[in-house]
Amino acid sequence: MKFFDDLRVGDRFEVGQFHFTAENIKSFATRFDPQPFHLDEAAAAKSHFGALCASGWQVAIVWMPLMVAFRKRLAEEMQARGETPAVTGPAPGIRDLKWLKPVYAGDMVIYATEITAMRTSASRPDWGLATLLTTGDNQKGERVISFDSISFVPRRV
Repeated sequence: MKFFDDLRVGDRFEVGQFHFTAENIKSFATRFDPQPFHLDEAAAAKSHFGALCASGWQVAIVWMPLMVAFRKRLAEEMQARGETPAVTGPAPGIRDLKWLKPVYAGDMVIYATEITAMRTSASRPDWGLATLLTTGDNQKGERVISFDSISFVPRRV
């Protein structure tokens, strides 16, 4: 994890990718979103989606372990260069979550995060706040998900 002082508006990071299969779509849906178009190919074919598709919640949730793994890789790279990585700060939430296109069985979604705004915290001057736009694009380059979030990032003080 980089320090607030090392980040700039416009910095973009490819976080990772995930292959949505019929098996992982059905497994997630069975536990968390048991709707016919997430569970059964025949029922999905008759739905407005036309084919088996992932729950929007699965498409959103898949991003989190990819982000954790990305931050871990970044910290390991920094340590290998003799640098001290920053700790991960809390995130007070997300807004403007948009499911823009269905994610179908067989789709690969590539997740990326871009810094869109930065400011020093008024109440915690040793921390900054980074506003992030996270997106997911399928293998055709079509945007399937986006959301904004704010993360606390420690400053070099």
